[in-house]
Amino acid sequence: MEILHVSAECYPMAKAGGLGDVVGALPKYQNKAGHIAKVVMPMHRTKFLYENKWDVDFKGYLHIGGQYYNFTIIKEASQKLGFDLYLVDINGLLDRDKIYGYDDDSYRYLAFQIAVLNWLSAWEHRPDIIHCHDHHSGLIPFMIKNCFDYRKLQSVPTIITIHNAQYQGWIGWDKSYWLPAYDNWKTGELDWNNTINPLASAIKCAWKVTTVSWSYLNELKYNSNGLEALFEYEKGKCIGILNGIDNDVWNPETDIYLKKHFGIDDVTEGKALNKQSLCKQFGLNEEVPLIVFIGRLVGEKAADILPETIKVILHGMKDAVAFLIVGSGDTAVEWQLSTMNNLYPGYYKAVIGYNEALSHEMYAGGDFLLMPSRVEPCGLNQMYAMRYGTVPMVRSTGGLQDTVTDMGDPNGFGIRFNHASIHDIYYSVSRAVEVFKDDNHLLAMRKHMMQINHGWDKTVDEYTAVYQSVL
Repeated sequence: MEILHVSAECYPMAKAGGLGDVVGALPKYQNKAGHIAKVVMPMHRTKFLYENKWDVDFKGYLHIGGQYYNFTIIKEASQKLGFDLYLVDINGLLDRDKIYGYDDDSYRYLAFQIAVLNWLSAWEHRPDIIHCHDHHSGLIPFMIKNCFDYRKLQSVPTIITIHNAQYQGWIGWDKSYWLPAYDNWKTGELDWNNTINPLASAIKCAWKVTTVSWSYLNELKYNSNGLEALFEYEKGKCIGILNGIDNDVWNPETDIYLKKHFGIDDVTEGKALNKQSLCKQFGLNEEVPLIVFIGRLVGEKAADILPETIKVILHGMKDAVAFLIVGSGDTAVEWQLSTMNNLYPGYYKAVIGYNEALSHEMYAGGDFLLMPSRVEPCGLNQMYAMRYGTVPMVRSTGGLQDTVTDMGDPNGFGIRFNHASIHDIYYSVSRAVEVFKDDNHLLAMRKHMMQINHGWDKTVDEYTAVYQSVL
């Protein structure tokens, strides 16, 4: 079957988080399974854009909010990602350096969605499935169903995958004129709490709704930033499918970023050499457990409690553990973490910013990965860590509790805690320090987690079953 994924992100073209990783891998493995999977996304001005060759696929125009825009669809020429990647270029709207963070993001992403549907309407055939990802493509199911311009697409099933329900793309009703003409009797399918809510609209209008883990689907019924009642009402068409990881990219035996490749048989030596390189780079003590944090410095990730938590741990467990942090986000948290860089020489370092190469080195060289997330729909970092023999230390929420078994339970290989609090993290770090001293236990945990397959094959089969259920 032919599947078109519509997304704001796709690695390596543009990535802000797990959404980019998923959309960069799922279509590749769907193609390997015999489908025809494609991705369309905005033409962000990124390094990948300028380093690759593109062909013009389509030129068209759109109207939004009384404004007229020309747009161009370009296609990556070599299919180097394992699938066709299309970019939507709208001069002045989508051709920007950042993926998000502009005052007119709602306008920009609605223009993107209208351009995608205008392009699809010009196809000589129809895709079998239009697979939307998060609120940035959340109005597509409504527009296909109700906008007069897209009646020819009404028979095409739409799927929405929710990677993070905290962000919903709200648009005030005073901007309703941005949308193409639609049946005014259907305004209820746009509205949630007296605003146009693209994510809520997608949940109402899409043929099926998927979330990125089983536990997250259940959590959404009581913690979804105002959509709790909607998830309960629409639960009959909601399905939890755990994300996979790209085992071709995340493989310690072949990873291009590592100083030393390793596998299960030489994991102790391999991790020691990568840790040595990492600690030398940042002036950290390689003799103590190295705890790494990789991610966005935002409240969802409990990053706001990291500075004080790390201070308490480094004072209470003096010279017993080291921390290496990489990430960006809340400027106050960035500042707090940065100002600590000179306070604990040999035992603490924070690097502000996104660094793909460094993250790979940290998965390989770290002993433990800390994920105290308040919200974690699926989480990919813990799966990457496990692939590299780094013990995940996670809060029991969402996909983290679906993928990590505490070392105190049968066949356990990780460390889990219940609350995003200084106390719970402190206790978890003390458990990490103890298991680090037990070479045999640590090696057994590493070998066990490295054999767990979180690849995309099973996930692709589950998505295929969802598609087939609506065809």
